[in-house]
Amino acid sequence: MRYGINVTLDGCVHHEAGLAPDEDSMRYWTAEMERADALIYGRVTYEMMESAWRRPASGEWPDWMDQWDIPFAENIDSTKKYVVSSTLEPGEVDWNAELVRGDLGQAVRRLKQQPGKALSVGGVTLPLALADLGLIDEYAFVVQPVLAGRGPTLFAGLRERVELELVDRQDFRSGAMALRYRPAVT
Repeated sequence: MRYGINVTLDGCVHHEAGLAPDEDSMRYWTAEMERADALIYGRVTYEMMESAWRRPASGEWPDWMDQWDIPFAENIDSTKKYVVSSTLEPGEVDWNAELVRGDLGQAVRRLKQQPGKALSVGGVTLPLALADLGLIDEYAFVVQPVLAGRGPTLFAGLRERVELELVDRQDFRSGAMALRYRPAVT
């Protein structure tokens, strides 16, 4: 399972705290999306992503999208999604999504055992729980050259320290950089 998120230099993960997406970052996130067979989100992230990236009933992407947004939008729109929620009912998720309930660790382990490429997780709260359970195999951070000074931070409340090793780095023209880590073998 891979976890990916945009983060500011001071660790803020609010989606509006970084720089506006540009061509480099959207290509990066599109490629990341293509590496996954399915996405797993908590309710809040699922609803946020659906409101931004679900193909409108008209079939036409909104005018606010740049050309480089469309491959990402098409990919996320068609990708299978799992939604972890104790408040949503099965009929309240669609957008190629299935509700996940019960023991989180057991449910995610079952999903990870399915054949295919991988699961990709997004958000803030769910990845914290998955990191605590040792279920994240790879972390991808696009570090934005911004100090937000406020907002939710990455992995606040993590129970145990997770040692990581850098496996890839990519610099963007905007000054952002994509860093990919895997848990260090101890």
